[in-house]
Amino acid sequence: MAEMEFFIRAAAGLRERRIFVMSEAIRTHEYEARVLARAFFEITGIEVIQDVVHEGELINRLQLQRRSGRNFYDAYINDSDLIGTHFRYGGVVPIDALMADEATTLPTLDLDDFIGTDFTTGPDGTLYQLPDQQFASLYWFRQDWFRREDLRARFRERYGYELDVPVNWRAYEDIAAFFTEDVREIDGVRVWGHMDYGARDPSLQWLSWPPFPWTSICRRTTENGCFRHAPAKNERTDCR
Repeated sequence: MAEMEFFIRAAAGLRERRIFVMSEAIRTHEYEARVLARAFFEITGIEVIQDVVHEGELINRLQLQRRSGRNFYDAYINDSDLIGTHFRYGGVVPIDALMADEATTLPTLDLDDFIGTDFTTGPDGTLYQLPDQQFASLYWFRQDWFRREDLRARFRERYGYELDVPVNWRAYEDIAAFFTEDVREIDGVRVWGHMDYGARDPSLQWLSWPPFPWTSICRRTTENGCFRHAPAKNERTDCR
């Protein structure tokens, strides 16, 4: 009941407001739009209108809002791999900034209750969003390159930590920059470090150079490895 009283008190001057939200068409967000929005209205008097659309349409509208400066929606529920876009273009208000106001932040909110805040935090250390949906990602890498002592020593000297499977966005960027700009050539072959996203894809846009096909970083052989990332667990497997 204390939490319900907080919502009622915090919303006292906001009753009859409308908030427009867009989210991807998965069951989590369908439940939010259909059940939680109605409950929130009954408690606070604030109407949340949540459009549930396909992922591609969500990205298109989010990008259109950012580029045009027109406010189509007050909030978007998007994948955490758009953190780089938000970090680089400054088009959103990070959740960190909103939570700085104790009067409108639930006192019982504990960030440790959320799985995956590392992946909703930008390279600047700012928490941009709370994890609302999670899914596993695959990171293909040349395990033989990562194990080479000469490369490991160069990476350690340049970045101050070990060349290994990245555990945050900054490590993704550092590794990509290292192979693309510092190493450049291995055994007489030009190499790049990157992820397998198109140059215009808003996901993972923390990169400052064009991505290239993922096959140039990992060839699927039994000598190489792949990394399966889930928010609660990291594990290596063989690429087969």
